[in-house]
Amino acid sequence: MLTILYIGDNHPGSTSFHRARALSRLGHRVMVKNPAEAFQQLSSRWWAALHFRTGYRLLQADMLKWVKSMMNEITQPDLVWVDSGELMGCNCVKALQTLKCPVILYNIDDPTGKRDGRRFDSLLGAIPLYDLVVVVRMETAKECSFLGAKNVMRVLRSYDEVAHQPYADIHEIPADFKSDIAFIGTWMRNEKRDEFILHLIREGLQVNIWGDGWQKSHLFPKLKHCWRGKSLSGRDYIAAIQGAKICLGMLSKGNRDLHTTRSLEIPYAGGLLCAERTAEHQHLYLEGVEAAFWSDASECVKVCKDLLNNGKIDQLRLAGMQRVRALKVGNEDICRAILETALN
Repeated sequence: MLTILYIGDNHPGSTSFHRARALSRLGHRVMVKNPAEAFQQLSSRWWAALHFRTGYRLLQADMLKWVKSMMNEITQPDLVWVDSGELMGCNCVKALQTLKCPVILYNIDDPTGKRDGRRFDSLLGAIPLYDLVVVVRMETAKECSFLGAKNVMRVLRSYDEVAHQPYADIHEIPADFKSDIAFIGTWMRNEKRDEFILHLIREGLQVNIWGDGWQKSHLFPKLKHCWRGKSLSGRDYIAAIQGAKICLGMLSKGNRDLHTTRSLEIPYAGGLLCAERTAEHQHLYLEGVEAAFWSDASECVKVCKDLLNNGKIDQLRLAGMQRVRALKVGNEDICRAILETALN
């Protein structure tokens, strides 16, 4: 059993929290510390936006004080796991190194990409200090090596074995979460998700949307009747996936996505993944057997109509559930592999 200092988001709906719980399920003692909780500024929309755009540089002096204070309060760990790491600059990681144990970074975003501007400036400066940097994109892995990372590991994204467990009885799913087609995700500027979904609606498909930011879309008046509410978590998230006949999987071009966490969570939770055709999606699932793919909105319309009319939805859904479990990409699987790499 390891004693792990886990620095990351501890909100129950976050993937960071799921990873911390997975480490606990593997039998380790996990001390979770959320740096964001120490700074009330980050709960202010204005201050949060300022720090995001300035790479959290203005917080670094206070962050270092927080790290040192936190270190004085904890049991000596066998390993430090920094999840995301955007708040942690060089001096913070140097302080963690004085614990004389491996310090690893796990980041599910695209810190070396361009979509988020200067958000990851503090993190990027600290890349060479980590004993292991774990990322989810091939491009990110190469770029972290270029930045001086000692050891880089690329992993697939993951579902959570407990948090994303499907309902054993689909009759328990509330009627409000049942739909023909569901999209669960945030509206993003310049990603044209609103145009994509509107195209489906105009072709006669019924789409339900759950997610934040959709009111910012100039097309929201035309999508408002499809919007069911803000982002989902917990059992509501599973209900919306499992209650849909088809679940759309959209990527972020700005984030260089070729698959997302939804690509794994949807099949694990009992949904039928209908996503953009990419090399990674095709590597994960057999098209037309374990998942459905499309290249644009017009093809998505055709694919969805075929699925809704041919009676094969349950067949694909069950095959996808079997396939994602066989891939061994649950949080426990991924966390176990990361620990083995970090400690060897």
